[in-house]
Amino acid sequence: MPRSHLPIGIRPVPGTLIKQFAVYILTNRPRGVLYVGLRSSLAERIRQHREGLIPSFTKRYNLTRLVYFEYLDTAAFMIAREKRLKRWRREWKIALVEKTNPTWRDLWPDLTEP
Repeated sequence: MPRSHLPIGIRPVPGTLIKQFAVYILTNRPRGVLYVGLRSSLAERIRQHREGLIPSFTKRYNLTRLVYFEYLDTAAFMIAREKRLKRWRREWKIALVEKTNPTWRDLWPDLTEP
């Protein structure tokens, strides 16, 4: 398929990689404060959260532990999934995390290791 036929959200800029659309959940400790976010460059965004470079909710509550993430095919799917997760009850978000990450380990190394 020619690049011009790709949806706008996944058309690569010349010289760059195709974006990976992701939804993620950060916390400060197991079953602690939860934050749902989205980003097309997940590793970079998590690094910003971890280093406190973004003056926001995540910095205020020290939300640096990545406990859940999923990649989606398009920007539209990513936005829809994030909105859906933000409307979920807290218990549902906890169940989602515990289904794939029962020990609530920090998944940051999974993103940064080659």
